[in-house]
Amino acid sequence: MCVNYAPTRKERIDALVKVFTTGLPDWPGEVWQDYAAPIIRAGNDGAPELIVGTYGMLPKAHMPPAAKHFTTMNARAETIGQKQSYSKAWRQGQTCLLPTSWFYEPNYESGKAERWAIGMEDGAEFCVAGLWRAWDEPEGGQSFSFTQITINADDHPLMKRFHKPGDEKRSLVIVPAGEYDAWLDCKDPEVARSMLTLYPAKGMKAWPAPRASKKVATTEGLF
Repeated sequence: MCVNYAPTRKERIDALVKVFTTGLPDWPGEVWQDYAAPIIRAGNDGAPELIVGTYGMLPKAHMPPAAKHFTTMNARAETIGQKQSYSKAWRQGQTCLLPTSWFYEPNYESGKAERWAIGMEDGAEFCVAGLWRAWDEPEGGQSFSFTQITINADDHPLMKRFHKPGDEKRSLVIVPAGEYDAWLDCKDPEVARSMLTLYPAKGMKAWPAPRASKKVATTEGLF
């Protein structure tokens, strides 16, 4: 699963979708759980709209105090309609696009976990399929959160190179540019499910991308 990625910079969003960015808060160059990142959804008028939300469908701030900690950064396509964290947004067609420069996964080909980046072969920005939801905040107003959707990648020539040996291989769903509007406008869960496919490996590339800090004690810390 992906737990760390590089969202598209604000000044490059227009290269993907024509949306207003004026007045929106900035976001960091890399994001992890509960970090702010850009979300493109269908606005009230049906046109694409850019908002900023936090990575993870259930933010830590909204988890019940006694709840066992769990992550909601990735929603498995196979169970997205059954899991409580995602099912309502899935049924209501709250699909979104997540503008991305590249994302990170662990590669074990050297015998140990190494952080690699995955992006487009030509270096272009791209969008990942996701779901979003809104939260009513105690002090008033709303905040937003999102999750990325993943699918099985056991047979994908590139994505099968990542994650621990013996583990199931997964991939984010990269949405082809020609399908952006169809994904945002989709209100039928079964039609949406049919759009969750693997992106052709020939259009992608991967490269080692170690973090600057050398104080890494665990695999999770790499990402």
